[in-house]
Amino acid sequence: MSEHGGKDLGRFDYVIVGAGSAGCVLANRLSADPDVTVLLLEAGGKDDYIWIHIPVGYLFTINNPRTDWCFKTEAEPGLNGRALIYPRGKTLGGCSSINAMIYMRGQARDYDHWRQLGNPGWSWDDVLPYFRKSEDYALGADDVHGAGGEWRVEDMRLSWEILDAFRDAAVETGIPRTEDFNRGNNEGCGYFKVNQKRGVRWSTAKAFLRPAMGRPNLTVLTHAQARRIRFDGKRAAGLDLALDGAPAHATVGGELILATGAVGSPQLLQLSGIGPGALLREHGIPVLHDLAGVGENLQDHLQLRLIYKVKNTVTLNQQAGSLFGKARMGLEYALFRRGPLTMAPSQLGAFAKSDASRETPNLQYHIQPLSLDKFGDPLHDFPAFTASVCNLRPESRGSIRIQSSDPAVAPAIRPNYLAEAADQRVAVDAIRLTRRIVGAKALALFAPEEYLPGANAESDDELVKAAGDIGTTIFHPVGTCKMGPDERAVVDERLRVHGLAGLRVVDASVMPTITSGNTNAPTIMIAEKASEMIREDRKAGSRAA
Repeated sequence: MSEHGGKDLGRFDYVIVGAGSAGCVLANRLSADPDVTVLLLEAGGKDDYIWIHIPVGYLFTINNPRTDWCFKTEAEPGLNGRALIYPRGKTLGGCSSINAMIYMRGQARDYDHWRQLGNPGWSWDDVLPYFRKSEDYALGADDVHGAGGEWRVEDMRLSWEILDAFRDAAVETGIPRTEDFNRGNNEGCGYFKVNQKRGVRWSTAKAFLRPAMGRPNLTVLTHAQARRIRFDGKRAAGLDLALDGAPAHATVGGELILATGAVGSPQLLQLSGIGPGALLREHGIPVLHDLAGVGENLQDHLQLRLIYKVKNTVTLNQQAGSLFGKARMGLEYALFRRGPLTMAPSQLGAFAKSDASRETPNLQYHIQPLSLDKFGDPLHDFPAFTASVCNLRPESRGSIRIQSSDPAVAPAIRPNYLAEAADQRVAVDAIRLTRRIVGAKALALFAPEEYLPGANAESDDELVKAAGDIGTTIFHPVGTCKMGPDERAVVDERLRVHGLAGLRVVDASVMPTITSGNTNAPTIMIAEKASEMIREDRKAGSRAA
């Protein structure tokens, strides 16, 4: 038993909280040094649920308490008072075990902007080697892609007539065709690359954690919920947690690394007395370190889901709507690892500009050969496709704030969607651009008819309201422990928490601004770069000693 009560797990050089997209990478890279001990903690269970591994299983892992924290946002004024489910992975592999499997780095300008904000070492040229380091690109290595790494990147294993037609319509509208979104400027329309291996989801637990599990210096615990960081003065000295529901404690010999994401990391910091002083005092938490930016600067991609009924083609709505169709899909997957069961939530992507003044694309499309009223509902009984479009660089900022000193109480999640007039302008322009694409000649054979939001919404005000009605998260929260030198920053360019010792944050929460695309690949890159910095700092400390 430890002096803090509960089971004493011992002393470790590195304690990593969260075995998700970043945590699994950190565990692999740091435990590669046999001279250090590493403890990796995951609040969820093992990744032994079959629907984690079958790609279409995201339908059964999201909003499932076995694999998802099942968070909800507060009622959002910009969404006309609606609250949204807010999925976050709760299993080994974290969000990489339940996400869309889309491999997307963003744009070179995203990282160059991070550098311009006062974060040396984070420009596109700086981070590209870390993307390439872990990549296993199915088409082979070149000047921007890597091969032979842990993180498998493959082509989709199916296509759809209606998606091919949408791609052709996008070309007619001025969006060029592309085969690769990951070369620095992702403008164009084409099929996404996915993190799968021969038709099976490829998570960070499979890619990074499993190869390291046999190392004697790596301890991995599931059902281990962090509750509070312990400090010796201003140095992180330990962690209180619940292990299988019972109190436990680990001692930190070197560094405590938070990798619990844009919701979990600021929540744990706030529970531990690190964050906005007024918020902590409101909940009776002694203020160890008043750090105003903890939990602020929340950014997310809001997708506007336009749905179009179609004719003269087959979509997943029909295939999944019959017993014969379901049996055929199951057999195709069982025999060949192909077909609709290999589907990522979105197969076709497009990056475009909402207006000609944009330097690079500020819109991303996720095109799906299916439709439903909202996530969790059954597919519609008519043939249709969904054209989801999101503003890649929203100006609206939200927050993650604890509502109690009890770690079991979820924080208040307020994304603050569409709060800024500029975001409303982009939403209006995005809907109009989508209508131009759908009205192009290439889609005429399929007679697309707008089901949502409905063609009767035409004026700017009507389209802003429509955006609030059909908008939903695309599951990309970032920024709540942002990196930078300013007074609202939480970590420095080496991801060390400002004003504290022995404590880093390594996950999507450190992004000062959101990347222009899906956020999983950038999170893995952040963990790759952080692992190297952590090892460098350890060596430097040893030399100084």
